[in-house]
Amino acid sequence: MNPLLDFSGLPRFAEVKPEHVAPAIDELIAEGRKTIEAVKQAPPTWPAFVAPLEDANERLGRAWSQVAHLHAVMDNPPLREAYNANLPKVSQYWTELGQDLALFQKYKELERSPQFAELSAARKKIVDNALRDFRLGGAELPAEEKARFAAIQEELARSASRFSENLLDATKAFSIVVDETRIGGLPRDALDAAREAAEKDGKPGWKFTLHAPSYMPVMQYGDDRSLHETMYRESATRASEFGKPEWDNTALIKRIVELRAEIAALLGYKNYAEVSLAPKMAQSPAEVLAFLDELARHARPFAENDAAELRSFAKTELKIEDLQAWDLAYASEKLRAKRYSFSDQEVKQYFPEDVVLQGLFRVAQTLYGIDIVPAKAPVWHEDVRFFEIRDPAGAVVGHFYMDLYARETKRGGAWMDDAITRRRKGAGIQTPVAYLNCNFSRPVGSKPALFTHDEVLTLFHEFGHGLHHLLTRVEDLGVSGINGVEWDAVELPSQFMENFAWEWDVLRHMTRHVDSSAPLPRELFDKMLAAKNFQSGLAMLRQIEFSVFDMRLHSDFDPASGRTAQDLLEEVRSRVAVLRPPSYNRFPNSFSHIFAGGYAAGYYSYKWAEVLSADAYSFFEEQGVLDPRAGQRFRDEILAVGGSRPAADSFRAFRGREPRVDALLRHNGMIPV
Repeated sequence: MNPLLDFSGLPRFAEVKPEHVAPAIDELIAEGRKTIEAVKQAPPTWPAFVAPLEDANERLGRAWSQVAHLHAVMDNPPLREAYNANLPKVSQYWTELGQDLALFQKYKELERSPQFAELSAARKKIVDNALRDFRLGGAELPAEEKARFAAIQEELARSASRFSENLLDATKAFSIVVDETRIGGLPRDALDAAREAAEKDGKPGWKFTLHAPSYMPVMQYGDDRSLHETMYRESATRASEFGKPEWDNTALIKRIVELRAEIAALLGYKNYAEVSLAPKMAQSPAEVLAFLDELARHARPFAENDAAELRSFAKTELKIEDLQAWDLAYASEKLRAKRYSFSDQEVKQYFPEDVVLQGLFRVAQTLYGIDIVPAKAPVWHEDVRFFEIRDPAGAVVGHFYMDLYARETKRGGAWMDDAITRRRKGAGIQTPVAYLNCNFSRPVGSKPALFTHDEVLTLFHEFGHGLHHLLTRVEDLGVSGINGVEWDAVELPSQFMENFAWEWDVLRHMTRHVDSSAPLPRELFDKMLAAKNFQSGLAMLRQIEFSVFDMRLHSDFDPASGRTAQDLLEEVRSRVAVLRPPSYNRFPNSFSHIFAGGYAAGYYSYKWAEVLSADAYSFFEEQGVLDPRAGQRFRDEILAVGGSRPAADSFRAFRGREPRVDALLRHNGMIPV
């Protein structure tokens, strides 16, 4: 049996091959289309109309999610070819579904019928979302415009895939092997990994690449400034005109922005940002830009002070007269080490992988009354681990995969995705399953993988997303877990979880020195805490810069004007940034979030949701950060309800009031305690 057509349990990753993709997708699309035609003739009720449609679409979604996941974590030429060959078919199916006027009318009939009042709140929300999505999907367009809309959606899907592949190929293409004269300052674990990489290629010396676990130690600790510059230039110009023409994302960016603007025009919106915001909490581009301007106003004085201190320190202590972009990580690390008398590398020795995971799981177990235990399942790589979540009675409520290490075949960054969503079926409750993916350094030699504290924060973040998906109690697919949650609220549970990695009562149970087995000393933790908001002004302005660029690119930028996305970014930087990168920096060409992900006109969501998450966490600060009663309330009002009600209602139900920005500013050291 084709493993992609088996929905009886967990994905059969060990058996999936590229040749399975097309037959499975063709069969599931045909089945979906047959179901669509059948339900058009059915009465406008949930059992006769919505349920069969959900069943068919879930099967296609689950099969394609396995293919897309493998494309992201185990990319190879045959799989890439199979993915790209089938992507247009899948895109066309979803576009046709979203444009089907008969289905749209059937949902309207259901909304107007007596049965609608009897539906649960979750099902009413699904119907409301469907009506909105049909409008956004072009269901009301004339036939000719529908065809154009569908062609645009297909081209956008291809372009996003190509953008991501170009970036991965450009990242993989560069490496540099150096001798002992250029490795001064680098930590032992980074050197061991670099030596191992060089030996694998049959070369003497130390090999460094643009993948984060290799790139970041060079930039942060290496004493060779010219190596910093080389590595920075190669990273900052990936997938641009400075590399192979076939990997240049510049034309793709222009085309993606043009196509999105055309979609907005077809749907009767002024710009694509308005389309993007239609299902979000924020009401308009102007509201988002005002929100970002307000944050920038608070952050700018702190950022200017951060930059002035860094320039002064680099000049007097490091003899760097002209501080450049490639010096920032190194100079910042030296300044932090001097000011707070510790380094990230020192802290890293206390965070071996197994102890970190135990501590992470302990937080969730304490707050939510669950148990997390190792389990077995087919996996896509030997590094992948699998776990199950059990309730107090021992029943399994969720599963998740953890794929934590960087690989050449894996796209960069960290992300959570859903494999299976919780819902009620004839045989009972379907257990939800999530993927948690990171790009950390793998173990070298006999030592375990060691995580920086920033990586610990990343792990807590992605685990927060996972809990949002896995601890839902909703039993209807469309609003279960993260489904149906407004995009600018979906980061609330993830950013909320990061706060626990700054608590002594958490960290003291999740640290053990890799050599001495000693726990993290309280003195070192206090230094970390003192340094928590080191350069927080610069960090916040950087996020605001990206968010303003994204929102303006999709609201008031005209690609036909002759200006480029890079031109717009430079304009935004002139208003927002206090440290400017060199002119050759091509950040847009690697900005996967908005060109190959789901964050177009939505990157502001990180800051928007951070206001919610900081305010939500302030409740735990008031009650006790590991208080199970506070945890139960957060689970009941935020995690468990998924997208079954508006996020603003969920926040008010949890906090008892509207969100306030004060907690975010306080957490970033920007207002008095």
